[in-house]
Amino acid sequence: MAITSNVSEFLGKIQQGVKPNLFLVDLQFPANHPDAPSGDEKDLVDILCKSAGIPAANLGTIEIPYRGRVVKIAGDRTFDNWSVTFINDAGFKVRGFMERWLEQMNSHEGNTSGLFLPNNGSGYTADLKVKQLERDDATTVIREYIFRDAFPTSVSQIDLAYDANDQVEDFTVDFQYQYWEVVSGGAGTTNSTLSVEG
Repeated sequence: MAITSNVSEFLGKIQQGVKPNLFLVDLQFPANHPDAPSGDEKDLVDILCKSAGIPAANLGTIEIPYRGRVVKIAGDRTFDNWSVTFINDAGFKVRGFMERWLEQMNSHEGNTSGLFLPNNGSGYTADLKVKQLERDDATTVIREYIFRDAFPTSVSQIDLAYDANDQVEDFTVDFQYQYWEVVSGGAGTTNSTLSVEG
């Protein structure tokens, strides 16, 4: 095991590190979403994202008993929910976009589905992105993940209280998706620079 002998050597290894508050989300909406945001409203959705996450990598195991021991072999891959927290804007626009997306998959009263196909583009799913940004240049993407065929499954409640002073409301949206992939950054990929569209 390699052990660094001094602080300078350690700093040479870690370099600048990666800051968790330098990130950008790019949330797309289904093309048939009746109120899909565009332009400034789309920017509002991305800007008001308070927190997100780089996805976990999970691989199940298959346990087989053998002569008093349990032998483990690789199983199937699973994907956790992806949770995104938004600051609530004064017009409830971002929350409204998410509620409407859910409403289109299953309406409250009628139990009908305006968007009932999972097709990306023509159905209720869309690709979502999270990008880790460089510390000294907030336009350089260190690593980018795409969540393929994603859709929201819950929009959290917003807690209200008389003693909730000096706070701004926020809420969390949980997304399901089919799988994620790395499209830039790390071994075998090259860094990219953000375009105007994000």
